[in-house]
Amino acid sequence: MPPVVPPPAVVRVPAVIQLRAVRLVRDERVILDDVDWKVSSGERWVVLGSNGSGKTSMVRIAALMLHPSGGTVRVLGEQLGMTDVRSLRRRIGYVSAALAGQLRNDLIAADIVMTAKNAALEPWWHRYDDADRQRAVLCLEQLGVGHFADRSFGTMSSGEQQRVLLARSLMNAPNVVLLDEPSARLDLGGREQLVGALTEMADNPDGPALVLVTHHVDEIPPGMTHAVLLRDGLVQASGPIAKVLTSESLSACFGLQLDLERRPNGRLSAYASSGQPLR
Repeated sequence: MPPVVPPPAVVRVPAVIQLRAVRLVRDERVILDDVDWKVSSGERWVVLGSNGSGKTSMVRIAALMLHPSGGTVRVLGEQLGMTDVRSLRRRIGYVSAALAGQLRNDLIAADIVMTAKNAALEPWWHRYDDADRQRAVLCLEQLGVGHFADRSFGTMSSGEQQRVLLARSLMNAPNVVLLDEPSARLDLGGREQLVGALTEMADNPDGPALVLVTHHVDEIPPGMTHAVLLRDGLVQASGPIAKVLTSESLSACFGLQLDLERRPNGRLSAYASSGQPLR
């Protein structure tokens, strides 16, 4: 039996993501405007806002999947436009709601995780060895689905599939993991499984910086340290989650009078107190 390959260490950098005066315009529509945002090593961020607020666009820019119309983007110490984004992307774990639909259902979990080494969707596009497979299985075990290593993706529940995709995001020991609405296709049970997995990731002091995009506060796992609120492409508030995420800031972000509650277990709930839009 070959020796077990330990996971590579996460290389720490002071500023994982730094956006300065970022602007995005598409078809004469302003999607993001003068966005400043900084994520430091060890921080766990939630990006919150309504549909169309610019959340996904901002995180896609941070993931080097989208070029802004203006401003400066620095990721892991490298500036967009002055670095090879193909190699830099391998140091970024990225999971979107659409990723599951891009994968063949007959692929086994270990192959799905392993192909992240080359940012690929098919194992036959590149060559892999025993060490790569061992690393993939270790990532699956870290997310509690190591026993699914040889199981096909299509036979898993939505929650189990999402854990496999989270494991995939860890394959290259990234400096940051960006999760763009990972619960979008999940039922209640799958969502709660996902929140449990994210709680474990957030609580890991040796893990990478973490960014979660959502528009539901009840999906925010305990352990998140910071929040940024977007509305109409503008940053409404940004900073430590306890200060930023309040009933007042949430109401301003969604344009509706909302009450925010913090439960004893660290989870959050929000509901409309009047049902009337803010004036």
